[in-house]
Amino acid sequence: MKVNEVLDAKGLACPMPIVKTKKAMTDLEPGHVLEIQATDRGSIADLEAWSENMGHQYLGYKEDGDVLYHYVRKSSDSEDKPEKKHDQVVSNEDLESKLNDEVTVLDVREPVEYEFGHIPGAVSVPLGEIDEKADEIDKNKGVYVICRTGSRSDMAAQKLAEKGYNVFNVTPGMKDWKGDVEK
Repeated sequence: MKVNEVLDAKGLACPMPIVKTKKAMTDLEPGHVLEIQATDRGSIADLEAWSENMGHQYLGYKEDGDVLYHYVRKSSDSEDKPEKKHDQVVSNEDLESKLNDEVTVLDVREPVEYEFGHIPGAVSVPLGEIDEKADEIDKNKGVYVICRTGSRSDMAAQKLAEKGYNVFNVTPGMKDWKGDVEK
């Protein structure tokens, strides 16, 4: 497959493949294709959602052993749209104070991340499954979306808000969570 640039993000975990991709895309000409090489399985959903959010075209990915080869086409200036952020953001401490209320804590990290430690009672729905599992989330409760850093949860919060949920993005996320953790 002919690409214009190659980005090595092997061995990096969220949010670094997105951070490096974002930087590489600024130097890429509109219409050109970037190949992102990653080993983080979460990059599949992350790069697709980020590309959609930014207005770029996620062409897909291929696997070769442990390496995922993602392909993103940079949008032209007329296609470009500014990065969107979910406007309802709360801190880890805000979420911790709500845990006794009738709220849903939605953990959008990959299943292995969830298994190694999550907020007690949190529901696991990886970012890549949000669209297909959204109907399983109670619309009558506030939904507090958390990931490791606030990046994947931001994308998930945007998707759920479009579907009519009262949703909050929790930042900075599990990397700085001081409350109880269940394994």
